[in-house]
Amino acid sequence: MLQQNTLLNAHKSKLRWFVILSTLPLLGVVTAFGIMPQTDAIYNAQQTIISEVALPNAEQSAVNATTFWRNERVQRGETVAELLRRLNVEDGAASDYLRQHKDAASFRQLKVGKEVQVETAFDGGLLGLRYLNNEGNQVVVAKVNGQFTTSTQAAQVEQRTVVRTGEIVSSLYAATDEAGLPDPAANQLAEIFGGDIDFQRELRKGDKFSVIYEMTYVNGEAARTGRILAAEFTNQGRTYRAVYFQTTEFTGDYFSPDGKSMRKAFLRSPIEFSRVSSGFSTARFHPVLQKMRAHKGVDYASPIGTKVKATSDGVVAFVGKQGGYGNVVMLNHQGRFQTVYGHLSRFGNIHNGQRVSQGEVIGYVGMTGLSSGPHLHYEFKQAGVHRDPLKVALPDGKPISEVQKSAFMEKSIDFYTHLSLLQGTRIAKLD
Repeated sequence: MLQQNTLLNAHKSKLRWFVILSTLPLLGVVTAFGIMPQTDAIYNAQQTIISEVALPNAEQSAVNATTFWRNERVQRGETVAELLRRLNVEDGAASDYLRQHKDAASFRQLKVGKEVQVETAFDGGLLGLRYLNNEGNQVVVAKVNGQFTTSTQAAQVEQRTVVRTGEIVSSLYAATDEAGLPDPAANQLAEIFGGDIDFQRELRKGDKFSVIYEMTYVNGEAARTGRILAAEFTNQGRTYRAVYFQTTEFTGDYFSPDGKSMRKAFLRSPIEFSRVSSGFSTARFHPVLQKMRAHKGVDYASPIGTKVKATSDGVVAFVGKQGGYGNVVMLNHQGRFQTVYGHLSRFGNIHNGQRVSQGEVIGYVGMTGLSSGPHLHYEFKQAGVHRDPLKVALPDGKPISEVQKSAFMEKSIDFYTHLSLLQGTRIAKLD
């Protein structure tokens, strides 16, 4: 026991000396740092400098440097004051100028939907205002030396050629909207190929189209849809093509690559994209008379007021009320064809003996006469015999004359080449 204590004490003694020896270098460093003398050079370099520094006024700089741009469209029934309020303009002098000054008259006459662009200061003061007036010219209102002035610049008008391609998924108009094709051009597309394709019954998912058309731009913005120059439509694996060609100084038409007119002598349907509610039949159960009888035409279900168009150039043989037809229009064509349009709600601006053109509005869908709901009853007669309007072979329009054929081929080849390059592509826009 004593031996163990002696060994333990000897071990503790060695440990104490080890700690003391290990600490000495650190103590030396601290001592050296604590007693280091401050030299005269360091003392002389240390000086206190007091000086005033002019700092910019942050709030005032923001006021002078910041301007804001804002766009809004004119709303129906809106006053000048209300429009300026939406534009965050808080400027009594500007409001008075725009409401009263003769140079700002075009601002007060802006149509609903027109866009107005303003530049305002930090405090809401008006610095500048721009808009396209109803004639398409750019008007600029500016504040110069505290006074408002108005200047008008002629509109920069240009014609561009635009390309759209699309594929049918559900309907023609859904596909044209997806492709960015304007409605006026979509309507033209349907009219061009309407003699070959029944867009109500024959359209299929996967059908494709390509369109080359004109667009008018005013000051860089699309303003008006022009004419289709060339188009292609693939329906159920069969491809149709058409190019516009000026046949006279004032008129033109669409022709296929071999010079045949795309404009058939008759449109397949007098209504665009309506549903066939009842087809041609020698025996049908009449919903009003409650008995079997022949149905010698086609019924197109459409809302009351839908436009009804003449399917071909012709002469009005009868316009008025007649039996089960109710309000009806009958047209004679080429001496051997007749078309009938029944159950109309009202008539177009036509009269007996008047000549009408293909596509001209002759009436509006209704449910007059023996009708159980709003629809158009359409009949097609050839040499006095009723034919099925959906199946009858329609006569072609007038082809390119031999005199113009070489000029047509020369002009159309570039368009057909362009259409060939577009096959199998999906292009949003090519200006």
